[in-house]
Amino acid sequence: MKKVYLLIVVLIIGTSAFSQTGKLKGKVMDMKTNLPLIGVAVTSDEKVGTTSDLDGFYELELNSGEHKITYHFVGYTEQSKRVTIKENETITINILLEEADVQLPTMVVSAGKYEQNISDVTVSMQVVKPAMIQGKNTTSMETIIDQIPGVTVTDNQASIRGGSGWSYGAGSRLVVMVDDMPMLAADAGDVKWSFMPVENIEQVEVIAGASSASYGAYALNGVINIRTGFPRDTPQTRINFFEGMYDKPKNHQLIWWGNTEPMTQGTNFYHSRKIGQLDMVVGGNFFNDEGYRQGETEQRYRLNGNFRYRFKKMPNLSVGLNFNVQYAQGGNFLLWQNDSTGAYKPFGGIDTVGSSLSNYITKRSYWIPYIKYFDENGNSFKLSGMRFNTTNLNTTNQESISELYFLLSEYHKNLKKIDANITIGAQYSYSTVHSDSLYGNHKSNISCIYGQIDKKFGKLTLSFGVRSEYRSSESVKEVTNFDYKIANHNIQLPLSIRSGLNYHLFKETFLRASYGQGYRYPTIAEKSIATHVGSIFIYPNDSLKSEVGWSTEVGIKQGFKISKWYGYFDAAYFITKYQNMMEFTFGNVGPIKDVAHFYGLGFRTDNIGYATITGLDISLTGEGKMGPFTTTFLGGFTYMNPVDNNHDSLYNANKSPSNDNFLKYRYKYIAKADLEVKYKRIGMGGSMRYNSFMHSVDTIFVSNYSPAFQAVDNYRLKHTDGDFFFDYRATMQLNKTSKVSFIIKNVFNHEAMSRPGDMLAPRSFVLQYTMSF
Repeated sequence: MKKVYLLIVVLIIGTSAFSQTGKLKGKVMDMKTNLPLIGVAVTSDEKVGTTSDLDGFYELELNSGEHKITYHFVGYTEQSKRVTIKENETITINILLEEADVQLPTMVVSAGKYEQNISDVTVSMQVVKPAMIQGKNTTSMETIIDQIPGVTVTDNQASIRGGSGWSYGAGSRLVVMVDDMPMLAADAGDVKWSFMPVENIEQVEVIAGASSASYGAYALNGVINIRTGFPRDTPQTRINFFEGMYDKPKNHQLIWWGNTEPMTQGTNFYHSRKIGQLDMVVGGNFFNDEGYRQGETEQRYRLNGNFRYRFKKMPNLSVGLNFNVQYAQGGNFLLWQNDSTGAYKPFGGIDTVGSSLSNYITKRSYWIPYIKYFDENGNSFKLSGMRFNTTNLNTTNQESISELYFLLSEYHKNLKKIDANITIGAQYSYSTVHSDSLYGNHKSNISCIYGQIDKKFGKLTLSFGVRSEYRSSESVKEVTNFDYKIANHNIQLPLSIRSGLNYHLFKETFLRASYGQGYRYPTIAEKSIATHVGSIFIYPNDSLKSEVGWSTEVGIKQGFKISKWYGYFDAAYFITKYQNMMEFTFGNVGPIKDVAHFYGLGFRTDNIGYATITGLDISLTGEGKMGPFTTTFLGGFTYMNPVDNNHDSLYNANKSPSNDNFLKYRYKYIAKADLEVKYKRIGMGGSMRYNSFMHSVDTIFVSNYSPAFQAVDNYRLKHTDGDFFFDYRATMQLNKTSKVSFIIKNVFNHEAMSRPGDMLAPRSFVLQYTMSF
């Protein structure tokens, strides 16, 4: 495999010198005032582009031939031109853009697997731009994910609309992707957030609701697609340095580090350029965290790159290679000592046999070679593969090496005459896990075919998708079936479906409704794990069944304009149902004669039966000018009611409180907001996150099983009002290339647990310096 990657790189570099192109240049101005427009996005159908400079001028290098050029600027009507470029020719086209009444300009690809306006999609979506990622000094991707309305992250486990709780890192009901490639580890099915390439992100797209028909197993709860970028015509370089410090917590008894506060340091870089027919992006990251929790240090080193070669004689054909490699080492612990003096200390101490602290070394990498062809009519074909490796080494006999091989073949057809888009594809994945002490050795594979059609009928857009998937794992062979009623007969078919509609009611009013089926296979960790953390034992469950479910919603998106500030309001009512739902459960799950393991008392993943989640999701997004200020806003409120329909189950008997059916490790209310205001060279911003009290947890965490657990109960009795967190950031543009930022995280030094026994960080300060040229 390494030889194949090396050959691709050699071919790319060796052929790049034979480039022959032409140029398109011009000036973009306001139609009424004839004043230049700064920052207009100018893109071609080859997916190359640039932006207009301070005087409105732009310049774009293109392959010879016919091209569709699009001019896009927030608050103005998008305009397209067709041009024909000859070799070594320079064409000048000046553009006048007309101010729009209202505009919803965000383009997304995750909903229909082709580029469309977010207002036209049939599902709930949120989009995060790179400015927020860079402005918040994001060192690990879950920081940004936790800021998105409707999404929560509990101890690195993400959930959309209350679909998941906490399960010690195993299993995910949402698919996290980088450029349409799944990033769930083959062993635990979890997300490695610190591995995501934050230095090279173009856009983050979040789909809420069952999406298995489009994205397969584990998309039962939704999809997070991280899209990386490619270079514009002008080379770009960005280097970022930062230094941070943890403040003293409000409760000074928690301080274990003496008079010297723990520090964080880091740097990352990003460089993009075109070299003839070669598009190149390279990024890297170094991060060091001395840790606010005793023993929880971390050092990370990461290097990533995107390479794409566009053939001269076949300008619509490209080949590429994306990669990301990371080495990390440090420590983490599962459970605190107590809530008074030991909230930042590991249960069992830092150097005892019964310690919950584990020192680790992780090595992660993905390699994604691909080939893509597209034409001027919007049709495309893509063939891509991936090797994703996760190597976990530690001091607690919990080592694991997992490999995921993934192959994707996808064809998209744009039927302009009938105003429709069709996508069909096939996927195959093969995974191996080697873990003598934790999981054992396992192999599995999944194959599937899928298709989706989006058709417009005037103001109405209809979407329909279908998928059939087959899994084989050791002795288990499974086709996930769904119940259908055909000709008054109830039958089962190995098909999951997704359907939706979007109706353009008024000028900027869009109504939508959707229904999607989903499923999730048990992960190797959930079925096979056998380990302990201190005196806490975790048992395997080889009898786990796959969970299936469906999700439906009705929603409205309303665009609006206030002066030159453009935004949209979105509201959705949703219902999600699960069958054979898998949840992390505490009880007598092991052999009762096992005296050494407390008579079988411990954690295990079980099928709890049926569950239902209903709720309301409201969000507000906008950007633009308010007088002399440039303002962006992203915020929302979510109400959730996640319940177990089998109230008398063992699951409910071993949770607190046990007299209701509220699902564990979930919130009833969450609220998010992020606001940034810029004036000339100065910018200020703030973020808010709120979650209500975590109503239900495992009984063991509110028992006298150990002093650490009793401390959890003591803490929960004193903190029942939910939690507010506020962050602040200020920036100053020193000159054309340099910017300095000051960031305060947890401004009011709020004390809170993310889940039992896990105290969150105290206030911290970060000074960040960024060079862009």
